[in-house]
Amino acid sequence: MALFFSLGSAGQEFNCKATVIAPTVANQDPRIYKSLETAIMQMMNTRRWTNYNYSPAERLDCNVLITVGSQPTIDRWECTMQVTYSRPVYGSDYMSPMFTVVDNDISFNWLEGTQIEFSADRYLNNLSSLLGFYAYFMLGVDADSFKAMGGTEFYELAQDVVSNAQSTSETGWKAYESQTNRYWLIDNQLQAVFRPLRELLYTYHREGFDQMSKDPVAARKKIAASIEKLRTVHQAKPSSYNVQVFFNAKHQEVVNLFKASDPQEKSKILNTLSLIDPGHIQQYQKIVSGS
Repeated sequence: MALFFSLGSAGQEFNCKATVIAPTVANQDPRIYKSLETAIMQMMNTRRWTNYNYSPAERLDCNVLITVGSQPTIDRWECTMQVTYSRPVYGSDYMSPMFTVVDNDISFNWLEGTQIEFSADRYLNNLSSLLGFYAYFMLGVDADSFKAMGGTEFYELAQDVVSNAQSTSETGWKAYESQTNRYWLIDNQLQAVFRPLRELLYTYHREGFDQMSKDPVAARKKIAASIEKLRTVHQAKPSSYNVQVFFNAKHQEVVNLFKASDPQEKSKILNTLSLIDPGHIQQYQKIVSGS
């Protein structure tokens, strides 16, 4: 949690677990996958990512899942990377899913037994830049959820990672390649038109979920009002990647939350969700059906 962080000398902002699987790769020693898991966790969990001191209770719980599609050479990996992060809710033992992204068709070079080196100032390799980018982005989301618009400094660091990667031939870093890649994820997040999405992170969590134990009805109304404001984002940027990423993490939580609403609130939130996140419409129907 970033609400109580202070200036200090310690790093270790993450509790990161890495898992590497290779369901379609034959005749490979599983030891190499364990070695990659260890290298990822060492980089994520021991590096000092910020100038703030995170206590153990404040560290971000995240997971990195790498699914190996092929290994053309001993040090070349072609994979899919899934990154998820959850945040504790005040007054409960519930962990709220904050960020879920699946980065398809990534490639990187890494040799068994080597450390993953990262520099915030320049591009060293694709794997470290991928991890660094998502580390900074998650720190931004976390900070936004504890202080309104509090994550800007971390998003700007994520944007620096993208800028440093412009000369690489690896995919996902450039504007022209896709509308749903790392370039646009961070570029959108820093645009004024996406301010309601960032403000939602604060209202939804600090004024909503963190208050559920005190007044669940009022907290739910706060969350509903913040989701309503995403209509303006949808009008300006229909089907934007960032809204998709938000609801990829949140859709099931939203369903569970609004099942307890009154019929009028259910109808209103279902109407909004159907407009701004049509990809999860079948799940949102359960708000009304109760199934």
